[in-house]
Amino acid sequence: MAKRDYSLLGEDARRAVESGLTAAEWYHTEVPRKVMKELMARSDGPAIRDTLLLYGLMIALAGAGIALWPSWWSAPFWLAYGVLYGSASDSRWHECSHGTAFRSPWMNTAVYQIASFMIMRNPATWRWSHARHHSETYFVGRDPEIAVMRPPELAKLVLNFFGILDVIAFIPRILHNAVFGPTAAEKTFVPQSEWGKVRRAALVHVAIYAATIALAVWMGSILPLMVIGLPRLYGAWHHVMTGLLQHGGLADNVIDHRLNSRTVYMNPVSRFIYWNMNYHVEHHMFPMVPYHALPRLHEVIKADLPPPNRSIAEGFREMWPAFKRQMKYEDYFLKRDLPPTAKPYREDFHHYVPGHMRPDTQTATPAPTAAE
Repeated sequence: MAKRDYSLLGEDARRAVESGLTAAEWYHTEVPRKVMKELMARSDGPAIRDTLLLYGLMIALAGAGIALWPSWWSAPFWLAYGVLYGSASDSRWHECSHGTAFRSPWMNTAVYQIASFMIMRNPATWRWSHARHHSETYFVGRDPEIAVMRPPELAKLVLNFFGILDVIAFIPRILHNAVFGPTAAEKTFVPQSEWGKVRRAALVHVAIYAATIALAVWMGSILPLMVIGLPRLYGAWHHVMTGLLQHGGLADNVIDHRLNSRTVYMNPVSRFIYWNMNYHVEHHMFPMVPYHALPRLHEVIKADLPPPNRSIAEGFREMWPAFKRQMKYEDYFLKRDLPPTAKPYREDFHHYVPGHMRPDTQTATPAPTAAE
């Protein structure tokens, strides 16, 4: 079996198109039209509440951190601020990129732009990157947002809990965007009509970071960077932790989100930070359902889905052994049992996409239960 080529300009990208994988129709659980219409209803209220709470907490925590600086008593406030800056911004970027968080388009746009800056993503490229992620989820060579490539490199996973690899990748990319526009890989999913926006957005981001660094140098203190920039490093751990659970250890090159996505029950604090994206199978099946309706959607379709992991800990106990097996056997993936009420998995493309994964014949042993 040839090794996977994750390049968006490589052989697996070409094969995914030629095999018909990219044109295949995804499996969706049947939901009555009336119920789906109710679930897809937009509302400003929940997102306004959550956004005011998020930014209110950030202002209070940063204010306390600044007031206590440089004492070590400021550390707990910076750590909490960092999680909201470096992790909650990821879920706000994500949901607002779909345009579903708020009913009012301008509110989605405003929060999306702010969150994109905080999470260090060019808003003009990542909107299109995420659209590709949804239309071609974990298609090797086509999905630009595959978090764990096979075979997994555990050292890189650990480093990214501190945002290090993301930031290292961001700096040359945003500078390239500011000077030249989108990279060659980005041009495979960003329409040419948007290339000017890519450059303009990058120039704004570079200017803000340059001004923040200049202020830090002038003050002779890293304090400005504790507010802008560094939280993307020291606060990244939560969004990396939850992000790994989305697809980690599961199948690639399939057209059934029950095979490549994972739903995990989480505590209320993590659900607030993550904005209910722990219902990830549901989100990928029906991405236009707003985050606040995902728990209701889960109740509607759960009889057709694999049982969710009952905690973050249980999800990791299921996922890490799969990563370890993939280090030796690149084609291995977890295939969880469906309930008797579910329709069979759609496994069409497992069997004949050249150079891609074949189905594992073993069903993963269910992880032991855990209390979070």
